[in-house]
Amino acid sequence: MTWRPRPILRRAVVTFGARNCRQGLPFRKRLSKNGRSDWDTGPALRNSVGTRIIVPNGKNHLMPQSTSQHDVIPVSQAINKYFEISIYLLVLMGFGTLASTGTLDLPTVALVGGALALRGYLLARNRRLFFSERWTTPLSVAYFVFYAADYFLFSRSFLAATIHLVLFAVVVRTFSLRRDRDYVMLTIIAFLMVLASAVLTVDSIFLAFFAGFMLTGVASFILMEMRRSGRAAEAHARHSPDAHEHRHLAFSLARLTPILAAMILAGAAVIFFVLPRTASGYMGAYAFGTNYSTGFSDRVQLGGIGQIQQSTAVVMHIQIEGDKAGEYALHWRGISLATFDGINWSNTPRQYVLPRNPDGTFTIPGFSQGATLNSAERIAATGQEPGRVIHYRVLMEPIGTNVFFLAPWARRVTGVYRRLQIDSGGAVTNSDAQGGVGIYEADSDISQPSATLLRRAGGFVPPFAAEYLRVPELDSRIPQLAQQIAGSTSNNYDKADAIEKYLKTHYGYTLQLLRSPVADPLANFLFERRQGHCEYFASSMAVMLRTLGIPARIVNGFRSSEFNDITGQYVIRARDAHSWVEAYFPGYGWITFDPTPGGSVGSVRGWDRIALYLDAAASFWREWVVSYDSSHQYLLGHSMIRGTRNNADRMRMKAQLLYLRMLHWVRGTQQGVRAMQSRWLWTSLLAAVAILLLANLSRIFRMIRMRRLTTHPERSPEQAATMWYKRMVRCLSRRGVEKAKSATAQEFVSTIADAELRTQVGLFSEAYELARFGNSAKDARRLPQLLEEVESAGKR
Repeated sequence: MTWRPRPILRRAVVTFGARNCRQGLPFRKRLSKNGRSDWDTGPALRNSVGTRIIVPNGKNHLMPQSTSQHDVIPVSQAINKYFEISIYLLVLMGFGTLASTGTLDLPTVALVGGALALRGYLLARNRRLFFSERWTTPLSVAYFVFYAADYFLFSRSFLAATIHLVLFAVVVRTFSLRRDRDYVMLTIIAFLMVLASAVLTVDSIFLAFFAGFMLTGVASFILMEMRRSGRAAEAHARHSPDAHEHRHLAFSLARLTPILAAMILAGAAVIFFVLPRTASGYMGAYAFGTNYSTGFSDRVQLGGIGQIQQSTAVVMHIQIEGDKAGEYALHWRGISLATFDGINWSNTPRQYVLPRNPDGTFTIPGFSQGATLNSAERIAATGQEPGRVIHYRVLMEPIGTNVFFLAPWARRVTGVYRRLQIDSGGAVTNSDAQGGVGIYEADSDISQPSATLLRRAGGFVPPFAAEYLRVPELDSRIPQLAQQIAGSTSNNYDKADAIEKYLKTHYGYTLQLLRSPVADPLANFLFERRQGHCEYFASSMAVMLRTLGIPARIVNGFRSSEFNDITGQYVIRARDAHSWVEAYFPGYGWITFDPTPGGSVGSVRGWDRIALYLDAAASFWREWVVSYDSSHQYLLGHSMIRGTRNNADRMRMKAQLLYLRMLHWVRGTQQGVRAMQSRWLWTSLLAAVAILLLANLSRIFRMIRMRRLTTHPERSPEQAATMWYKRMVRCLSRRGVEKAKSATAQEFVSTIADAELRTQVGLFSEAYELARFGNSAKDARRLPQLLEEVESAGKR
């Protein structure tokens, strides 16, 4: 049998995206197989004027249809496009998270960032640029050779070389996406970048990037599943006749994705805070080191602290118990250095293990001050007032040092540490090779003897202090300057005080480092340059005190300069790294002198207070996320129990008060009811009517909707057609003509025995099909009249 295209009646084919609506074809040719005939399933041809013609192919499923409208994007194509965009954003977010750690070198950031920017440009312009498979394999082999060179020669770090390898895989895989497994591999690589970022940083900025990564990740997995399901489906759903259906898909995805991501983050937060935790040491064995540790080791060159002071990075947060206004301007002692060769300060300390008490504290012995008398003996011998002890809590950033920074003089240290040591210079360190210094608490006696008491101190130097009197070969002008400054003073305290004031008032402070090394840095500072940073002031004073027979040493640490009144914490930054002098006075130990000009602790004002809120968020992140352990769980649980108990007490009191108020109201209501029975009767009737209306609200809305469809079927032809067809079926059912649930409209027509009734039902069904599936408003308006003809058929 030769097939010939049937002529198109009344209208041409109208295409809405992936849906085909045909109008004007004979009813008997379009109704079969549950509303779908061979005419519905055939491929489409076009004549010379572009009219679409349906061609039968004898299959039972729809072929992919093309569209005649250029601005319509099929849903399957939109899903693929959105999937590519989401995968690109996922990789971009992963790389941004990794770059935000500040550990990637500039060439790596530039190359990978440029490659991803190129990929984004091509994606925005709907262009494609792919590496062929014959190039991908040689490039990968070549980079594995480079990986070995990177590990042994360039980076010299397993983590850094591995990160470079992952970034290379990102670039290659981004420009070689062909199969589903390529997208899966790229997603795994993006996750590895975020995982590496978690190792390399403890900053709260990681939370923002991780939230963005989670958002794009959820969208990517949703689109991946939609893409997979669409390809695997044997039957495809019909889409609405909306030319902007792809935009609705994007808006729905944009609404659903944040909700799912928020639920995931909330569930993860609950699991995180509930599961038992131990201190992890910030994975310090894999993280990159910093240059801060060079200023707090047993050997420091003049200029080392000045290099650290160039940075504004936060080093630690300190919270002093009871201090809400930043009342303290303290020095936070790190390590003391005794031996000076003219350029370098070094130390050969004798280490002592601190005993660990049953309550987890470490007691620091009094010899850290080098005093010959304990506190009670000193008070009895000299009349000195009892010490002023403060309790404080320190939250350290991972700066690559195992030194505890303590206010002089520390009495005890508390923290989750296994083994601590103290040297002869009073520096407390963590001797556990697998652990760093994170959170700890300490008590310190910050009181100092008065100037009167120090002037009375004797000049006897004990044997242990002899090493603090050695000086290298000096410029002859330095001892002369020390004698000139000391003048006719008769005691060591006044000599030290005079040198401290002289350096503060006659020399300038600068962070500008020397452009080239000099043979004698101290002589250059004192007699030529006359300006420098704290190391030069402290070294000059310590050396001049030694020339005067006063034991002295320099101490490296930090000083307080910024107070965050939002959190009640002192913010210690790298620029607060400092050197000062400790001079020994028999009977009183080491006394602090600071010859460097400096400022006092202050609070930030104006727009700069925004930085305080950011610092507060970062501090909360470090303490309650990065450093979260069993002690935090105990504090959190204890606070929750106490808060729950307090809330329960408040709720019980409120419930009692509410009960009394309700009782008073009920009694007043009873009296009012007795006086206004008629009014309550009408109120009850109105309430009953309102309840009935509410109970039948859906039915009322349905009636209103059916009334609207009856009067204005052209507003929604499809719904109006469905409504009138149901009425027609019910009408015939009352006359004994039942429609089987599985029967199509055509099959139902063929089962009607009455010829006149069959004809009228066939005409009604044809109009119904045109309105229901062709969205014809004209045919929808004909349905009420045709229904009347059906009702009257067979009765005449």
